[in-house]
Amino acid sequence: MRGAAVVALSCLAAMASVAVNAAPVRADVDELVPTGKGWGERPAPGPGPGAGAGQGQGQPQGNGKPSRPAGGNGIDYHGGPVLLGTPNVYYIWYGNWAGNSATTILPDLAQHMGGSAYYNINTTYYNGSNTHVTNAVHYAGSTTDNYSQSKSLTDAGVQAVVSKAISSNALPLDSNGVYFVLTSSDVNETSGFCTQYCGWHTHGTISGTDIKFAFVGNPDRCPSACAAQASGPNGNAGADGMASIISHELEEAVTDPDLNAWYDRRGQENADKCAWTFGSTSASSNGNGSKYNMTLGSREFLIQQNWVNASGGYCAKSY
Repeated sequence: MRGAAVVALSCLAAMASVAVNAAPVRADVDELVPTGKGWGERPAPGPGPGAGAGQGQGQPQGNGKPSRPAGGNGIDYHGGPVLLGTPNVYYIWYGNWAGNSATTILPDLAQHMGGSAYYNINTTYYNGSNTHVTNAVHYAGSTTDNYSQSKSLTDAGVQAVVSKAISSNALPLDSNGVYFVLTSSDVNETSGFCTQYCGWHTHGTISGTDIKFAFVGNPDRCPSACAAQASGPNGNAGADGMASIISHELEEAVTDPDLNAWYDRRGQENADKCAWTFGSTSASSNGNGSKYNMTLGSREFLIQQNWVNASGGYCAKSY
């Protein structure tokens, strides 16, 4: 997935300037709502934004036109929740990950995302009470799944994988967590992996709780579509590509967990607006010709930029 032409494949600034007004915007007939897969769609009939969780929220009520928050930054708040405090990240290693260094590289990413200048971009987002997202993330653990839904996953199958991990007590039931289903390269997601997206996020009811989860496919399956470069700074092209996709989906799952909070008129969420843009890069230290643009912990990563909700809005790799 290389270049601006394939943005739709991604599941794809001063604090004071964004804190002025947290009033929600109502979607009008020309505005799309997010799918969690990097593109927007027409809203389904139903209650207005913020009235309930889930895709299809945002239909205008009555004949009133919304007033947008002062000092628009290219992305608007639609009334839904954001994840506050310290969200927990859970990994589900789906398929065959034996001997793959991804199982070390990607936990390192999650362990060092919170507190970074990069993740601090998400603190420019807030809820209807003007409470901001914090620069904190906790990697809370992982489990494995040996193809319980076969090598051809559907969207419903991804949720079933998460449900199985929770119902078996392999992972806890956590309404403030984001569960990532990470697939080995022999696994396909039949709704469009490698052709329409590389990852996506959404939410669903599991054990009576609104649970946020994401699918992240392995770029080794389709490197020309889902990897920004042929080799990676950590020597594992698939894992290095997944690092950027995980970051993308985490940013959106926190600022738009129920697909009814922060997005623009095209239905693009914050990471969608900067998909496949990396800013300035440097040659990685491992000498394999790969590039990186940030260091998290002791590792170099090539991670896409994120949309800063301040100073008019812009893509950046730090805030």
